[in-house]
Amino acid sequence: MHQLLQQHNLFLVKEHVGIFKAASNYDIYDPQSGNLLMTCREENLGFVTKLLRFTDYKRMTPFESIVRDPDGQQVLRVHRGWTLFLSKVYVRDDHDEIVGGFKQKFFSIGGAFRVLDAQDREVCLLKGKWTGWEFSFEYEGVQLAKVTKKWAGLSKELFTTADSYILQIAETVPPEHPVRQLILGAVLCIDLVLKE
Repeated sequence: MHQLLQQHNLFLVKEHVGIFKAASNYDIYDPQSGNLLMTCREENLGFVTKLLRFTDYKRMTPFESIVRDPDGQQVLRVHRGWTLFLSKVYVRDDHDEIVGGFKQKFFSIGGAFRVLDAQDREVCLLKGKWTGWEFSFEYEGVQLAKVTKKWAGLSKELFTTADSYILQIAETVPPEHPVRQLILGAVLCIDLVLKE
């Protein structure tokens, strides 16, 4: 696991502003220091996928988001193929090995993911409120992390699709626990799978 995920429990995720944008790109900051920690880019977005991102079929399109540190080294890779109904998303680590993924829960109001390890065992559940932008990662009633939307200002909210939000991983989650990679990966694809 990349050291940036072991050293921090608090992340500010800022989506790139764009009125007509096909790719979902983010910058990830340390909210306390303001330092850029990581970037997340859809680097290999195909022509057909770009076109479909501007239609009602956006939620069905594949994606591949690569999270890199400031030196350009891969921290995570989150990807999904074409989907018709429920998504299966995969998360790979800094060595491009699968560490797990997520599956959407059937009939969940507001959206929910089962967060799975590499052997498809559930390690936590991502639950969301459909009325707002609040999500939590829970395992057996214990909150492992939470995501809350940060107000970006009226003009940014009204005229763009850009979001900013805070990810806070609980202090009780050990620095070397692989669930950290899965939590960050899930946060970066909430927009594409549930919220758009």
